[in-house]
Amino acid sequence: MVDLHRQYVRLKPELDEAIQQVIDSCAFINGPQVKTFASHLADYLQVPYVIPCGNGTDALQIALMALELQPGDEVILPAFTYIAAVEAVALLGLTPVLVDVDPDTFNIDVEKIEAAISKRTKAIVAVHLFGQSCDMEPIMALAKGYHLFVVEDNAQSLGAEYTFTDGRVHKTGTIGHIGTTSFFPSKPLACYGDGGAVMTSDEGLAKRIRMIANHGQERKYYHQRMGLNSRLDTLQAAILEVKLRYLDQFTEARQLVAQRYDEALSVCEDLILPKRSVYSTHVYHQYTVRVKAEKRNALQQHLKEQGVPSMIYYPVPVQEQEAYRNVSRVIGSLEQATRLTQTVLSLPIHTEMSEEQQQYIIEALTWIKK
Repeated sequence: MVDLHRQYVRLKPELDEAIQQVIDSCAFINGPQVKTFASHLADYLQVPYVIPCGNGTDALQIALMALELQPGDEVILPAFTYIAAVEAVALLGLTPVLVDVDPDTFNIDVEKIEAAISKRTKAIVAVHLFGQSCDMEPIMALAKGYHLFVVEDNAQSLGAEYTFTDGRVHKTGTIGHIGTTSFFPSKPLACYGDGGAVMTSDEGLAKRIRMIANHGQERKYYHQRMGLNSRLDTLQAAILEVKLRYLDQFTEARQLVAQRYDEALSVCEDLILPKRSVYSTHVYHQYTVRVKAEKRNALQQHLKEQGVPSMIYYPVPVQEQEAYRNVSRVIGSLEQATRLTQTVLSLPIHTEMSEEQQQYIIEALTWIKK
């Protein structure tokens, strides 16, 4: 699904030098590379504050803690998503409120959000799934009208751009009150272990986020609030600093792979190709097609037999997950989220994919026309 080794070989001289500098300095925790990377990522995103942390799930929990929500408060989320956002909400004693998604973009259906708002609703988590933005302008308008916070889960879409109706363009993760991301090895901007970051334009929130990520302290041994021990280690920051220079190139490479898929697979009537929204660019963390439900598993098995990997993101909707069945509030039938779990299939897409490799995958996929 992702060729991390070939990417490493291509960047090996720069990565090895960056890693060696950390080893030579032995500043493994909070070394200067962490601050440098955070500053450069903030410049890239055009946001004042980026606070690195241990991983993307920590980033979500820290963001929610920084908003000072109280147990029993409700947080609106999409029902078709990776579990991390729902997990962070539930662990804090908050109530996940599950809303259906748009089957074309896989993101939360904006038209369904207002019906989910109650007197206890305090926040919306907008998960930018698979590489493109949720429709943030109406989400922010709803949030303003109902005095809600918006947290962006940008783990899969770092580098994507959202265009407002007035022409303003913002990077995903910088539109809501707080943005979060992950640097897991398969992500658009990836380290060689775990890592994450929280971003905001609010100085007060930034101060709170820093404290929470550092045991709730601003000054060592003086703990002003409950916090976590969640930090990006220096080795990972050094790797990310190198990769950040190539982030736009990585995006362009995946977009080219997606374009070739689009052109070649458009003749396959049993495949519904991923839609590109009119308001967002797509960085293609995943290239996810929809397959007729009765053919999806057979197609995946055929690909496996041909040596082609594929993944089902995600096989179970949140409302059917045992751990969250009794703690969530469900809005409507969630039929689109359920249908997607039965039909989605993600194909290999990465920065090092050759045309020859992709052509082999495409030929294997045409089995579905038979």
